[in-house]
Amino acid sequence: MRVLLDEQLPLDLAPLLSGHDVRTVGQQGWSGIKNGELLRRAGLEFQAFVTMDRNLEFQQNIPALALGVLLVRAPSNRMIHLQPLVPAILQELQQIAPGKLRHVGA
Repeated sequence: MRVLLDEQLPLDLAPLLSGHDVRTVGQQGWSGIKNGELLRRAGLEFQAFVTMDRNLEFQQNIPALALGVLLVRAPSNRMIHLQPLVPAILQELQQIAPGKLRHVGA
């Protein structure tokens, strides 16, 4: 599955999502693009978008998206907080579908 990591997630998370083709917003050259346009572009190339932006589900029309969104809830975006969530992230990526929002973490 092609997975896009949002800007606030560390690059170190990408290699831990084994079995997936993971890119970051920065690697795509999309840094600073507003969420609506970012999700439109992402839907053309990716099946899943992983973010920590808790407002996204209230600001965007998730059911209309061409990709699934995985919202990661952690105390911070530091790897010490994200690494324990990797198994749950991988599990949710197996179940994600276009236009659906899934949650991982507290």
